[in-house]
Parts: sequence; C-alpha cells; structure tokens
Amino acid sequence: MTSTTAARAATGAKGLAIQGAEPALPPSEGDERLFHWPIVTAEDEQAVLDVMRAGTMSGTSITKQFEAEYATWQGSRHALCTCNGTAGLTAAMWACGVGVGDEIICPTITYWASASPALMLGATVNFADIDAKTLCIDPNDIEHRIGPRTRAIVVVNYAGHPADYDRIMPLARKHGLKVIEDNSHAQGSMYKGKMCGSLGDIAAASLMAGKAFPIGEGGIITTDDPKLYERCVAFGHYERTGVASNYNPVDQQVHDEGLLRFKGLPMGAAKHRLNQMCAAMGRVQLKSYPARIVEIQKAINRFWDLLDGVPGLRPHRIDEPNSSMGGWYFARGLYTPEELGGLSAERFCEAVRAEGVKDCAPVLNRLLHTHAYFHEADVFGHGKPTAVAFGQRDVRQGPGTLPVAEQMAGRVVDVPWFKHDDAARIEQYAAAYRKVAEHAHELLEADKAAQGAAG
Repeated sequence: MTSTTAARAATGAKGLAIQGAEPALPPSEGDERLFHWPIVTAEDEQAVLDVMRAGTMSGTSITKQFEAEYATWQGSRHALCTCNGTAGLTAAMWACGVGVGDEIICPTITYWASASPALMLGATVNFADIDAKTLCIDPNDIEHRIGPRTRAIVVVNYAGHPADYDRIMPLARKHGLKVIEDNSHAQGSMYKGKMCGSLGDIAAASLMAGKAFPIGEGGIITTDDPKLYERCVAFGHYERTGVASNYNPVDQQVHDEGLLRFKGLPMGAAKHRLNQMCAAMGRVQLKSYPARIVEIQKAINRFWDLLDGVPGLRPHRIDEPNSSMGGWYFARGLYTPEELGGLSAERFCEAVRAEGVKDCAPVLNRLLHTHAYFHEADVFGHGKPTAVAFGQRDVRQGPGTLPVAEQMAGRVVDVPWFKHDDAARIEQYAAAYRKVAEHAHELLEADKAAQGAAG
C-alpha cells in the first residue's frame, strides 16, 4: 500500500474533528516556511539599502533596468513601471483611447481597479459574466455588449488562470477593440506557450507585497505597441518626456508626435513613478521567480492530484498544453455542494478549519455590477451618477443579470497557497479536505438532528 493510499484509508476511517474526532492536520512549525511570502533574501535587502544610501529613491536608472529585464522575461517589447497596479490600469485605459462617453467591458468578479478607472476617465463599465470553470470573463458574454462607444475589453487572468484568448482576441479584432490584460494575479502564467501579460494589446499588473511577484509596492505595464507605451509614459511619467529622452530610450522613434507638445507635464495629472527601492527589489526577485514558480506549481499540483476524484472539489487550474498558473496567486478550489448533499461552502470550510487548516473560507471578489459605486456614486458632483454623467449609454445592471457570477460565491473556496513542495505535509493538508468531503453526510445528519432538537 502506498503512503497516499494509506493516508486515504486512514482518513476514511476517522470521523470529523468538528464532531470531536482527531484533526487530520497536526500542528507544524514548518508551516511558516511553507506559506511565508514574499521570500526576502540578503541580496534583496542589500539592493534596497544601496538605493537608500545613494539617495536615489526617486530616480529612474534602476527602474529602467528592471523594466528591460521584466519585458525580456515576459516576452514583451516594452515595460513601464508605475507606483501601483491601479495606476497602470488607469494609464493603459487612457492609452487605449478610453474617454468621455466611452465604454469598457470587464468581468464583474475582479478587484475594483480592473474597472473603476474607466469612470475617472469619463467612461462607464459594461460588466460581463464569468466562466464557472476558469473564473475569467466568459467569451460568450462579450459580443452582445459591444456598442458604438466601446473601446476596450478588460481581461482578468483570475487567480492565476489565463483567460480564453483564442476566443477573445478574434472578437476584439473583429470590432476594432483593444484588449487590456489585468495580469495582477498571473505573473508568469502561461497560455499555450505564451506568457500572460503579453497576450493582449497592453497589460498592467500589481506587484504589491502580497502578489505572486512581489516587489514591495508597485505596478508594471507591458505592451508590444510603441504608441501605447508612449501614451502611458505621457500619462504619468513627466520626467521621461523631456526632449533629451523622447519617451525613453533616446534612440526610439516617437510614434505619437502630438504628445510632444505637452512634454514635461503628465497628461493624466498623475505621478506614476516607482520608488527605486522597489525597482531594486524587483530586479533581485526576478532572478529567483522562475524557479519559485516551478516549486509552487509542483506543490499545488501535488495537492490537487491527491484530491483527484474527491466529490465536491475540483481544481481551479488550466488544462491546456504549454499552459500554467504561474505563481498561482491565491489558489482556489471549485466547490460543488450538490455532490455533498447540499452541504454549504461555509459549513464545509468550517469543518476543514476544524481539521487544522488555518485559512479556509468561501472566497471570491465581490460582484461589481451590483455595487453602488457603479450605480449611484457622483464622484465629480454632476448631480447624477458618474456612470452616466458624461453622456454614457446606461449599461448599469442589477441582481439577476449575470447569473453565473452571482451563484459562484458559494462555489469557490480557499485552498493552501503552498510556496514549497513538502510532499508529506501537503499530503496531510489534502487529507483534511478529503476527510471533510468524504464525511459530509455525517455532518449534514448531525446538523439536521440539531435543528430538529432546537425546533
């Protein structure tokens, strides 16, 4: 009998910890290493200290080196750092021509910064549904949303899972739309041999401390289009628009001559420069990140392979050749309560926590299409909601309009975001999830009995 088979047999023989049995996952001091992130080495520390001691925190020389290295690694022609990912998304939208009266299409389940910059530019958001397997925008829910003022589709590679670019890009090209990737969850994720962040017309990603690729705080824009790159520079990088730099580097042809009239002042009235301490850390992190990705993928794939065939649980991972989940930012599991007698995700996760898993809960970004911000907020004092204040078509949507996204809150759960491939410990974590799934009927019966007694 293999160790995995033995573990499964032992798990099946035990009751649930939430009902008084021994937990499947004994405490371990090694878990601090298993989950600690970001990994900061002496080289990271020295790089940051060098910037501090040189007093060049507000310079750009190190940042430009980091940009070039990141672009080469990702397979993009241009990279431009920003102070955070939100700034990068705002600049990317403006670069793509999103302005007063325009629209973007964006999935409803994502971080707010994937969508809200459109309102700051005088545009509005037509939210789309998601695919229940990928948790990314559903290609089937895009085309009917396209109107005469639609400028861009925002594609979020959600929780590290690449979206379906084979279907999205032809739609965009057919209608003359730009594709903006929000790649904040997917640095290093691969889609059919090409890295996310290089698949659309332009991408922006957060590089804050909690992301799979962390540099402290910051963001980065990537694109192959020199005109989009130049427009992003012009929007928030006034110090790079002087005559001597011509958008950086000096020998690059300027593709948007009209912007040169405004050199020295940012078109977005914004200052997007990245602190060079973060850029220095980014250069060091990039050296180790490819190997760390491999380790993370081995660990989480191991976890899911151990749970193969367990009712109620499916992996949130891509199943395409030459594709991957990158650093697997905030790993998720797809939960099917019908396979466990209707046991709610909340109750399932409560039982998993009782087995010793510290962090397990139903988890998903909140729905944006029903949020008051996109319905009622009067940001600029127009006396009407900003979503329609600039003459935009009213595309606001209420409950019931995006059915897949609206029912996913109870169908996505936390799973461990392992940073190292510790086979024995990962097997114990998998055993905790397996144990609850295989004893779900006992929990349901006990809950029913308790409710009857209370009634």
